[in-house]
Amino acid sequence: MIYFDLDYKISPPSPSFSYSISSNFLTSDIFLIKCVDCFHFRLKDCFCEGKMGDRLRPTSMEDLPVHLILEILMSGRLAVIDLISLELTSRTFRGTHGLFPKKFKSLVDYAAFQLCGLSSIYASLHCKAQEELLKRCNGNWKRLLRFLMAVEQSSDMVETSAGKMQIRSGRYHTLLINDSAAYSCGSSLCGVLGHGPETTQCVEFTRINFPVPVQVAQVSASHNHAAFVTGSGQVFTCGDNSSYCCGHSDTGRPIFRPRMVEALKNIPVKQVAAGLSFTMFLTRKGHVFTCGTNGHGQLGHGDTSDRPTPTCIELLASIGSVVQIAAGPSYALVVSDDGTLYSFGSGTNFCLGHGEQQNELQPRAIQSFKRKGINVARVSAGDEHVVALDSTGYVHTWGKGYCGALGHGDEIDKTTPSHLTSLKSHLAVQVCASKRKTFVLVDDGSVYGFGWMGFGSLGFLDRGASDKVLKPRILESLRSHHISQISTGLYHTVVVTNCGRVFGFGDNERAQLGHDAVRGCLEPTEMFRFSQQLVQQIHDLR
Repeated sequence: MIYFDLDYKISPPSPSFSYSISSNFLTSDIFLIKCVDCFHFRLKDCFCEGKMGDRLRPTSMEDLPVHLILEILMSGRLAVIDLISLELTSRTFRGTHGLFPKKFKSLVDYAAFQLCGLSSIYASLHCKAQEELLKRCNGNWKRLLRFLMAVEQSSDMVETSAGKMQIRSGRYHTLLINDSAAYSCGSSLCGVLGHGPETTQCVEFTRINFPVPVQVAQVSASHNHAAFVTGSGQVFTCGDNSSYCCGHSDTGRPIFRPRMVEALKNIPVKQVAAGLSFTMFLTRKGHVFTCGTNGHGQLGHGDTSDRPTPTCIELLASIGSVVQIAAGPSYALVVSDDGTLYSFGSGTNFCLGHGEQQNELQPRAIQSFKRKGINVARVSAGDEHVVALDSTGYVHTWGKGYCGALGHGDEIDKTTPSHLTSLKSHLAVQVCASKRKTFVLVDDGSVYGFGWMGFGSLGFLDRGASDKVLKPRILESLRSHHISQISTGLYHTVVVTNCGRVFGFGDNERAQLGHDAVRGCLEPTEMFRFSQQLVQQIHDLR
């Protein structure tokens, strides 16, 4: 017989759901799915006159209070696929039990609706935009919830059947997080791989050792430096620090192994973005810090003075909380919690989106989105162009149109954001831009690409290594996989599937695809099977 630990206090049923559940009531999503029809709970009595009783009572799903089941569904511990599985396998979850309006088809449907309301992306939308988004999801709250979760994970780690993962590609290298450990492969120019001065190249993913035990939660890759965020909010950097972009003011020399950024030691960070010679840090409070070169105002402080250590952008701190940051070569983008997109730094190629090529020394809101009432959810900064995803799943591009990088069927520059109408029938969940190429990931796991093939890094097998693709095309080479995240570097691209498999294609001159079998791969090639090699590497470390 299986028992499940669950603390809750019993109180009379009410519309406000008065069951109070402890935060650790669920230890495994898989347990919940597999035990749908044979749940057994260990019920712990509340403290009473200084004594606590402890009794065991086997309970079926049908015997549990509906309000308690609803709280379990709304806990946030379950993925959308888990909710769907529960709805399909148990009549308890398929019923409505007369507790909510008829427009909700089941307990799961109502729980999905409530979870959508907790999303900052959904909450920032006005009523009409919320209605439009639900309509784009065919009136399906579970699909809408899946969309919101996918967008939120696009700039973070994604859930896969192999655990949480994140992939990031730099100029000639690739960084990856799996099971809270960081790995790197490719060229170690200036120590960007984090393996020490003796390492010049890694031909396969190799685990990065930190000076203290850490759980890596987020990573960013640039040309010659890298930044890592731990689960506790600490930041480590490595690579070229000649411009102090690594945040260490005591040295201008390369940093060959991850080193903690002391200036942020007591400021918990949740996200980093590495530019060409500068770095952005997003704190858990929604504030943005920057350091490094500031010749174009890319640090956002209203001047062009360099900053050797991370410094808070005061203007952004005064206007609200930031939810995402993105760094181009010499410009920066930030998305606020109300869906406003700000840009600053170099105005070259119209990447700032203001209709002119003037540098901006401090954050400036892109007014074309504001005028149209469009809330931006996520943004990606390319070398010469920008691609943004709005909160209803539409895609917008602007900047230099060379090679079709903007996806509008031509090579014309766009001085302000332009809606990519050829993808309007799709619900996009991630956008990714690099040198003259763009990728869009949609909610069914398909990937669309356009721009310059760049040594095969665009992924079309029927095109030459230097061809141009002027409009979005689906990557047939990835159709057999459900893609959860994509990242593209200078001449190579990497993806993570929902099964936790990693594929790469494009240039492999410096082993940035995690092997040295060939110098280039037009067809996606599996880079690593973590289920096997991860165990061996952990064993070796011990």
